[in-house]
Amino acid sequence: MKFSTRYVLVLLVGVFAGAAVTVGVGVLAEREQAKEARTPLPLDELRTFTEVFSRIKSDYVESVEDKKLLGDAVQGMLAGLDPHSSYLDAESFKEVRIDTEGQFGGLGIEVTMENGFVKVVAPIEDTPAARGDVRTGDLIIRLDDKAVKGMTLTEAVRLMRGKPGSEITLTVAREGATKPLKITLKRAVIKIQSVKSKLLEPGYGYVRITQFQAGTEKGLNEAVKKLSAQNKDALRGLVLDLRNNPGGVLNGAVGVSDAFLNKGLIVYTEGRVADSRLRFSATPGDILSGAPLVVLVNGGSASASEIVAGALQDHKRAVVMGTKTFGKGSVQTIVPVSNGSALKLTTARYFTPNGRSIQAAGIVPDIVAEEAKVTKSEAGERLKEADLARHLENGDAPVPKEEKKDEKKKEPARVLAAPDDYQLHEALNLLKGISFFKANGG
Repeated sequence: MKFSTRYVLVLLVGVFAGAAVTVGVGVLAEREQAKEARTPLPLDELRTFTEVFSRIKSDYVESVEDKKLLGDAVQGMLAGLDPHSSYLDAESFKEVRIDTEGQFGGLGIEVTMENGFVKVVAPIEDTPAARGDVRTGDLIIRLDDKAVKGMTLTEAVRLMRGKPGSEITLTVAREGATKPLKITLKRAVIKIQSVKSKLLEPGYGYVRITQFQAGTEKGLNEAVKKLSAQNKDALRGLVLDLRNNPGGVLNGAVGVSDAFLNKGLIVYTEGRVADSRLRFSATPGDILSGAPLVVLVNGGSASASEIVAGALQDHKRAVVMGTKTFGKGSVQTIVPVSNGSALKLTTARYFTPNGRSIQAAGIVPDIVAEEAKVTKSEAGERLKEADLARHLENGDAPVPKEEKKDEKKKEPARVLAAPDDYQLHEALNLLKGISFFKANGG
């Protein structure tokens, strides 16, 4: 078993509604390159800023504190860069460092901003949002009676937070719905179990990673060990489920990828400063000893999930199945500033081992499998050759004794491993096919 001890620049995938975000504090090595440091200040633009500031102070309908105006200016400056950069005041910065243990209060939604609205990247499993049928791709347009348009992401998240047990109504626009939907959720303390597992059938295991945390690699190792013990033998194949996994810390994604790889590049990042240019490689040891692996992904698989899927796909270690992923391929670094606040600043993009950028492109599955349910056919007993009058007998087999029609034994009904999950059902069938092919010299 391999356990990672890496401590590196940690990624942020977004903001958990009603929650603190898992994050490590990265320090930028250099703010500006020497050439840029010599660039003269944009005096005309600074003059315009001063003029606007002065006009607000003198003419706005209400008096506004300088501190608020300057804070809002900083927020606007960062919000104008991309959906993931933002300004964290002292309170937000304190909250953002809480989630390393995977426990926080709120609704359990991973969100981003899109066209001024809060967009759901993925509801977190076993949370109020997931139980309330909040879905990937939903646009949150109102929080109780407050319109989201015009809010910053931090402001919207703060409204979604609250005392456990209190309620909030989300108004969401959903693709295919004829009118906005109202979803009332009860806030709760969110306790995330990062790794879940079960034995699908003898020899075939299933591991679900709901979010990447500092201990996810260890949890994966323990889950595979437990499944092997339950199976009383090494696994013949494994389904790794990353659907609706919004990401998390980079360490967790690198560790999970490394668990299945013996060598080679896992992911690398490229940015303008030295600390944002990183490379991560696998170490010897595969916890499955080369047994087939299928990775399930969908539109809610983002960031760290895409790192894992991309690495295993590029190394041809796994078959990626499902639907195209979210496409969040940028690195956010938390940069503390002197007044106790911080910047959440996009500092790099990350790339798969083969040099593919995930940003706004996502990971395209090797095998596309849409979401659906599997139902057992209720067709009656089928007619067989042996039931036909004057059928030819099998010359090499003993003639079976005749039995009355009503005495025929019915074939036992096949139990589906995942009757409500077509993608998982297909993943299991694929594992069986690969395992059979390998066992017969393929």
